[in-house]
Amino acid sequence: MRYIIIGAGAIGATIGGRLAEAGGEVVLVARGPHADALRTDGLRLTTADGPRTHRLPVVTGPQELGELRPDDVLLLAVKTQDALAALDAWGDAEVAGGGTAAQRLALVCAQNGVEGERLALRRFDRVYGLCVWLPASFLEPGAVSALGSPHTGILQLGRAAGGADARARRIGADLAAAGFETVVTEDVMRWKYAKLLGNLGNAIQATTGPEPDPAKGALLLRAIREAKAAFAAAGIAHASEAEESAARDGKAVQPPGVRGGSSWQSLARGTGSIEADYLNGEVSLLGRLHAVPTPVNDVLRRAANIFAREGLPPGSMTIGDLTALADEAEARG
Repeated sequence: MRYIIIGAGAIGATIGGRLAEAGGEVVLVARGPHADALRTDGLRLTTADGPRTHRLPVVTGPQELGELRPDDVLLLAVKTQDALAALDAWGDAEVAGGGTAAQRLALVCAQNGVEGERLALRRFDRVYGLCVWLPASFLEPGAVSALGSPHTGILQLGRAAGGADARARRIGADLAAAGFETVVTEDVMRWKYAKLLGNLGNAIQATTGPEPDPAKGALLLRAIREAKAAFAAAGIAHASEAEESAARDGKAVQPPGVRGGSSWQSLARGTGSIEADYLNGEVSLLGRLHAVPTPVNDVLRRAANIFAREGLPPGSMTIGDLTALADEAEARG
């Protein structure tokens, strides 16, 4: 199978580079200065094994590839706020032998949150969810770092609508051969909802910085409590903390040091957008649908969006100020 990585950022480039190292055929999809750097200097990927450079085909869209192959796999790794444009661009691409990508190809959603799969299922027949635990850094064009060991990351894969099939197992085998702890599961969205709970802290990190602080942990716990109440009201199952610990512990250990996560990196690169609408905003949506108050997540979503829209430096807000906003929102009811 050929893997077309739509969104060759921190996650996409790491997965694509590792697949290429394992002998897979990979195409990177990128845009702007990042695409230029990938074409000119190659993908400079650093993992626990050290740095190396991959010279891989780079395109900005399906028109540059021509007719797609029936066994191509599309791996969607753009941020969720960019997913709709990517799905529309690639869904209508023609496949050799007839039909379109949306009709015939496997699409794997490798994104935080749970909205990517829902957007994809409206357009694509064969949608798979990928729950990604893969701390990686992408701060300059063409360069990505992912230092987990003994595995680069932990991936759980399954059909977005539930279940697993031969195609999922084949993709999973390729990912495992590429250095990832990979599990093919019947209930991938249950794992993605569990990961969403941790990602509620992305907005805290983006606005107040990645340095650990008990006050940041306390605010995150308040956001998680709201989310769990909203999940319960909506009848949404998620993996437990014990299950997550068993799946993750010791399998993709990061070297010591403070690192900014994906939302922090979006602000650091000055992208002008952030994924908070699909992380904290997912909780806000469920709260509104099921009459569950979510003031903390509402505040975190708004704060992150203000930072992205106004180009504010990541980490330039104090946790005291952010907590005070959450307190005020809760007091208003």
